[in-house]
Amino acid sequence: MPETSTVTVTVPATTANLGPGFDCIGAALSLYNRFQFSRLEPSATEKLKITVTGQEAAKVKIDDSNLAYQAFIKLYGYLNQSPPPVAIHIDMQVPLARGLGSSATAIVGGLVGANELAGKPLSQVEVMQLAIELEGHPDNVVPALLGGCRLAASNAPPQPPLTKGGLREEFPLAASNAPPQPPLTKGGLREEFPLREAGLTESPPLAKGGLTESPPLAKGGQGGGSSWEICDIPWHPNIVPVVAIPDFELSTAEARKVLPADYSKADAIFNAAHLGLLVRALETGNENWLRCALQDKIHQPYRQSLIKGYEAVQQAALNAGAYGMVISGAGPTLLALTDVANAEAVEREMAAAWMEFGVKADVRAIGLDTQGAQASS
Repeated sequence: MPETSTVTVTVPATTANLGPGFDCIGAALSLYNRFQFSRLEPSATEKLKITVTGQEAAKVKIDDSNLAYQAFIKLYGYLNQSPPPVAIHIDMQVPLARGLGSSATAIVGGLVGANELAGKPLSQVEVMQLAIELEGHPDNVVPALLGGCRLAASNAPPQPPLTKGGLREEFPLAASNAPPQPPLTKGGLREEFPLREAGLTESPPLAKGGLTESPPLAKGGQGGGSSWEICDIPWHPNIVPVVAIPDFELSTAEARKVLPADYSKADAIFNAAHLGLLVRALETGNENWLRCALQDKIHQPYRQSLIKGYEAVQQAALNAGAYGMVISGAGPTLLALTDVANAEAVEREMAAAWMEFGVKADVRAIGLDTQGAQASS
């Protein structure tokens, strides 16, 4: 396709984890950031111009460390091309550092915008792989790109056999061709690439021919690239997400630090069972299944202490008729799932409960976005 001069990319916010679905499940919400990319004349003195409007615009970087621009140049680097001089306008409606995937919108917006300006040389699967590489995990960027509720599973290579002592025989790195892994944090989890702060951690570029081509991930379909299988999860129309966005921030890094290094077998089994139940509950709208399925023993018990008034807001949501409440992403936004009849009461009571702790919150019933990132010229 020929190159275009201006493109606008609309990307939905996301909510990840959904209780037991830690680091593997996410859903797109009808709250959006918009990114407009316009080519500048090659002779222009400015090679990059970034303007920002909307919520928290003053907090967004407007130099070449801007995350959307970093994603933009990443795609051109993947194509072995120099990025063109570009003007980027960002309309921010997804608040920063609140557990609603603001960094994922920037990554997806930058990649899709670059792909459109370059004439769409990459498939949706290739763009998705680049997005996962930049974010470090798939649970936010995949629904931001594709829409809907999505489960991501790594398509890991077969494990070496256990030795007599019960340990796995490790293959040498050089023989396995395994990509280098980020270092372990104190909590025993791999450190995410520090995207929100001062740029990107450099990772090995994807070779254009290095992806196993799969059919595009159509809405309602299933597919995946070379290392991930992406499965859509049907969402029953009577399940209404209610987001409660407080007036304070919580960094993902801080939320990761409180997690333990190890989990018991009982906790692992608990979460596996509840994640399986959650998938069926979201599809069927079964109220009893939902009330049980949103329980978690991997991340929420440890993160609750970082969110002032958590227990009171949770109890208020349940008293108002919610099936359950979870931490959205790494927090501090809280997400209640309820039915249409009780949505207004859940909104009101969650806001009132948080106000008792001096926390002002933007609480609203919100829809599930089913389209994902949309580009228009």
